[in-house]
Parts: sequence; structure tokens; C-alpha cells
Amino acid sequence: MTTESQPSDSDLEKARQVLALLGVSPEALVASQPARPAREVPTFTDWVPVVSGLVGEGTRKLYSTYWNKLVALWPQRRLDELPASDLTWLFGHVRQTGVRRRNWRGGHSAAEHMFSATRCLYKFAVDDGLITAAQDPTRKVKKPKRAVPTRRGLNNMVLEAITAAASTTGDDPALDALLIRLHVETAARRGGALALTLDDLDREQCLVRLHEKGELSRWQPVSPTLMTHLVDHAHHRGAREPTSKVLRYHNGKPLTYRRYDGLWERLREHVEPVRTQNISTHWLRHTTLKWAERNFGEAVARAYAGHRPNTDSKTGAIAIYVKADLEEVATALAALTGEPHPLAADTPTELFDNGD
Repeated sequence: MTTESQPSDSDLEKARQVLALLGVSPEALVASQPARPAREVPTFTDWVPVVSGLVGEGTRKLYSTYWNKLVALWPQRRLDELPASDLTWLFGHVRQTGVRRRNWRGGHSAAEHMFSATRCLYKFAVDDGLITAAQDPTRKVKKPKRAVPTRRGLNNMVLEAITAAASTTGDDPALDALLIRLHVETAARRGGALALTLDDLDREQCLVRLHEKGELSRWQPVSPTLMTHLVDHAHHRGAREPTSKVLRYHNGKPLTYRRYDGLWERLREHVEPVRTQNISTHWLRHTTLKWAERNFGEAVARAYAGHRPNTDSKTGAIAIYVKADLEEVATALAALTGEPHPLAADTPTELFDNGD
């Protein structure tokens, strides 16, 4: 390895003499250095594939539809050529033209996702030095308002009706009953259930590893009964390798989101509140977490949900110190299912031993 030596005083004097003979000052020489060429600002067509390859699978799946809209609208427009007024128009356009499904609530969710997807593109561009923060138009527009959520916890009567209909109708009632119980016990999102592999089942401690929103993973307690059904279901439908998916169709193929769509379409025919209130899988998550909060407190409910403690405020910082552990979640689960769990505590432990 070689190092660059510092010029001696005599060398510097010779350089000054040469510059004097040429009539060039040292200051003019420095000022005449060619500027480093700036990187060309990419177009949406160029930039979307780059960012798509940098984000996680969940983010890519959520934002790809909205990124495609940007490319379709402005394929050759550079990132620094989009004014804030065009973005404001875009959010309103997306809100008005969104697909009107059963859960449509004025298009607010679509506009919010469009904003977040666009901001994601610009954040990477700013971080890479392609544009300055002042050139980011998403900083100059208001984030679309979020619609008031309509999901809530279900009462026992509706939950029992859903469970009964799932386990007695359709072409695979055993699978559908397993799905309902899995989501009720774990409060998992659909993606977490679909991602389950054999390697995510801890049979001894009755835990499943959920891979969910934000590329986060966590171990979640399940009842011994549910663990037995998960293992048997996977085995009988061809899962053999550690990376084999647990949830499968009759033909052995891994489950997809389409199974959930078909399940709730069928439940709408048998359970009136499912049809009138547009109940979906996420309502089961609300049901379990509401029960956990009411019976075991906010810290346990937050841990049950897999949420990180909120430390954005002074009052939220205390959540780091009082967050619930896995044993407390297991204790709540045991109360929910009426089954003992290997990690559940029978009684609260004393902080200090008084020697009694």
C-alpha cells in the first residue's frame, strides 16, 4: 500500500514560480477545476423498479399498484419535475376512482396509500442525493385524511355463528375451522398465517413464529389443541421440509389469500352480520386484542398484537419498562382458550423473596 507524500517547501516554491511565468494565480487554478458531473434525476419509469428492489416484500406488495399508477400517468417525467399541485390532484383522483368493493369508505384508504407510496419513492431519492429535500413534493402537500375505522371486536354470539358456519359448510370445513381458530387465538394477520412453515412451529413450547407487517417476526403462544391440529394438517397435506408451508389445500398446494376471500364470501350467506357489516379476518384480530386489553391490560394486549412500545412521547417512554413478556401473553391465551399452556404462569410471581 502506498501513501501520497506531502510536497516540500522547495517544490511548492517551484510550482508558484511556474504559475507566475504562466500568469495564473493559485486561486484561479483552483476555481478552474471542472465540477463533478451531477447524477441525472431518474424518471418514474426508471426509479420505480429500483425502489421496488430495495423494499421488503410486504411493502412492495402494498405499494406496487400505486407505483404503477405513477408510471402510467407520468412515464417520462423526472422526479424533480412533479409539482405539489399535481400530487394534490392525484390523491383526489385516486380517491374518486378507486375500486368500490364492499369495504369501500369513500376512497380515503386508497388516497392515503398513494401518498405513502409516493413518499417512499422520494425518500430514497433524497437519501441517494438525486434530489434535495426541498425538491420533494410530498413534503409540500397534506397527507390525505384516514377514514374512521369501522372494524371492532365481535360479540360471542356472532363469533360462535362464524365458527359454526366455517366448520360445517364449504368444500374444506376442516381447513376453514382451523383458520378461524388460528386467527382467534393468535390475533394474526392473514399474511402471518399464510407465511407459517414447519420451522415456525415450536411443538414443545406451543409457539408459532409469525412473520408479519414491517418485516417483523415474533413468537406467539397457541393452545396445545391448535398446535396438534396445525401439525396434523401440515403432515396429512404433504408438508415435509422445514421450509414447507403449514396451511395447504386438499391437493397439497400452499394456501393463498384467495381462500380467505372465498371463506368470507360463503360466511356472508350464512351469518347475516358478516354480510351487513362486511366482517373480515381482521375483525377477529380486533376481537382477541380487545378481550386481552379488557382482561389483562394494555401492555399484554400490545404484546399480543406484536406492536412495538410507543416511545414518541414522554408518557410513551414508560412502555419500554412495562412491556409484557411472552409468559404473560401465554397466560392470557390460557385464559382465553381454557387450556393450560407450557409458558403460562399460574399465579403472579413476587418481586422480592421475604423469606417466608
